[in-house]
Amino acid sequence: MARKIDNLPERPPTRDLRQLARVLKFLWPYRARMAVAGVALVVAAGCVLVLGQGLKRVVDAGFSGKDAASLDTALFALLAIVCVLAAATYTRFYSVSWIGERVSADIRRAVFGHLLDLSPGFFETMRTGEAISRLTNDTSLLEIVIGSSASFALRNTLIMLGALVMLVITSPKLTVLVVLGVPLVIAPILLFGRRVRRLSRASQDRIADVSTHIDESLHEIRTVQSYGHEEEDRRRFGERVEAAFATATRRISQRALLVALVMLLAFGAVGVILWIGGHDVLAGRMTAGELSAFVFYAVLVAGAVGAVSEVIGDLQRAAGATERLMELLATEPFIRAPARPQTLPEPKGNEKAGEVSFDHVTFHYPSRRDTPALADFSLSVSRGEKVALVGPSGAGKSTVFQLLLRYYDPDSGAIRLDGVEIAKADPRAVRQRLALVPQEPVHFNSGMRRPPAPILGCSSISRYPLALHSDSAWSRSGTR
Repeated sequence: MARKIDNLPERPPTRDLRQLARVLKFLWPYRARMAVAGVALVVAAGCVLVLGQGLKRVVDAGFSGKDAASLDTALFALLAIVCVLAAATYTRFYSVSWIGERVSADIRRAVFGHLLDLSPGFFETMRTGEAISRLTNDTSLLEIVIGSSASFALRNTLIMLGALVMLVITSPKLTVLVVLGVPLVIAPILLFGRRVRRLSRASQDRIADVSTHIDESLHEIRTVQSYGHEEEDRRRFGERVEAAFATATRRISQRALLVALVMLLAFGAVGVILWIGGHDVLAGRMTAGELSAFVFYAVLVAGAVGAVSEVIGDLQRAAGATERLMELLATEPFIRAPARPQTLPEPKGNEKAGEVSFDHVTFHYPSRRDTPALADFSLSVSRGEKVALVGPSGAGKSTVFQLLLRYYDPDSGAIRLDGVEIAKADPRAVRQRLALVPQEPVHFNSGMRRPPAPILGCSSISRYPLALHSDSAWSRSGTR
């Protein structure tokens, strides 16, 4: 019988922004709140653009005209615009942040619920830490993008386009200088920005190395102390800490250089505009208010371009996170109930259930396809019969129980419970008939409720007395 292995393809994460469209199904239930956030975003961007005209009126009508009434009117109008801007910004920020948190929580619930349905074979071929990372880190990245970066990019795009229009209206000649100068200012910022991002990722990787070493050393502290490995662990941990410090130092150096470069280029560009525009004001070709508004809009354009360029990196990382999360959700569990599962027979009266048979079963674990865990294995256990499986570690004792619990399906052969082939029954119904008694019980510290049917003991099971007892010889690995 051919078998499909639950696994995800190994390939580098995508940077295709179209992957983000796959999140739309999680956003759609909150479209009303998205509409509110969109309206607030447009209003806030419009208020920012109107501030430039308010500044122009304050300078021309108030300061230059020496008219106190006009100055008061202009300032009160400016204050009103600021109040509207503040209200719109609050609405936008709260709405998009709420959407980001809500969608992130929905995705976490969907992915975790799906992971619980995947067979143990999936977790043999994929590290549990990788699944946890996708469930936590990737959803956190999506939360930041949906709840902050996306609306931030859209807001700055609107401001950039609107400010460019206002620049053309205010002074076409200076606008040409701004359009030509923006790439010269943005290019080095993008260059150093990429370096900072690469070093930030490297810094996070080094911190992850430190965390991994801490986890391994403390989790296996008995082994560390038994072999007198404390000094070696201290040395290796110190190496990882120093590597993290060195990477962080390079990142700080590049970031400091980036901040200094931004200040130099931004204030230098403003100085050039003021120098050219100042001569136009002195020549009467534009007013002081128009020059003030132009500088305001030029700063908006430069800031918006820089902000959007920074957000693109976040969006690309979010695209990779989306792909990894959607891969998990798209992974089909190999162990599933058939479309029309056969019903296990119910015991009648004092009749006991629990007849088990293995018929020429052969099985390989997904992670060890070259070595069979069971080869042409047959076993028959009658109702009420007590059978002990004895053998060295790796002989396949726990494999028998894992197949009986249908954590895996055999490569060939059939397994029957009370005459019903378990592959044709609902896995949950099969597992409700079995009680597992491990030598080392597992304690869940997350407040899990007691399951409805006893699965860690068989003393209270009278009609389904088939109990699986695991001894220390083969219960530790959980695979053999």
